[in-house]
Amino acid sequence: MLNSAVFGVYSYLADYLQTVTNISPSVTSVMLFIYGAANIIGNILAGRLLTINPIKTIVTIPFLLGVVYIVQFFLEQLTLPMIMIILLWGILAGISANITQYVVTSAAPEAPDFTNGLFLSSANIGTTIGTAVGGLFISAMGTQYVVLVGILSVILSAVFIFLRNKKFSSQ
Repeated sequence: MLNSAVFGVYSYLADYLQTVTNISPSVTSVMLFIYGAANIIGNILAGRLLTINPIKTIVTIPFLLGVVYIVQFFLEQLTLPMIMIILLWGILAGISANITQYVVTSAAPEAPDFTNGLFLSSANIGTTIGTAVGGLFISAMGTQYVVLVGILSVILSAVFIFLRNKKFSSQ
């Protein structure tokens, strides 16, 4: 669900920035670059955060992503706040990708090849579901509402993470 939360919105980011935030295609390219660079920073941070306190990191990221999406929803037409939102969102997306890998591989550490394949399949499924639902939201309500896919997906992510942590704490 974390991939759904990220890619359900990101898949439509260029259109979102141009139609909702009203920025030019050249500025959109810069914004996408900022997101990608921030994603790399998120990957680096994820390694440190998951080493220091994996449970806290896993639990916190869906909530932070949710806050970013809520702020984005209310400040979507303002260019400067959108730059800051995209920077923070890119960092969180990089961390969430690592969390997804961590959660899947921690389920069966004795079978790393299996869990790597499972990670790739689950990541693709999450991306596909998020993008499809995002398209449905856009078709039904308009581009600005694609952010709701992110919000709904992080809520589901938090529920699944809670259930996972409850299961692992009882063992």
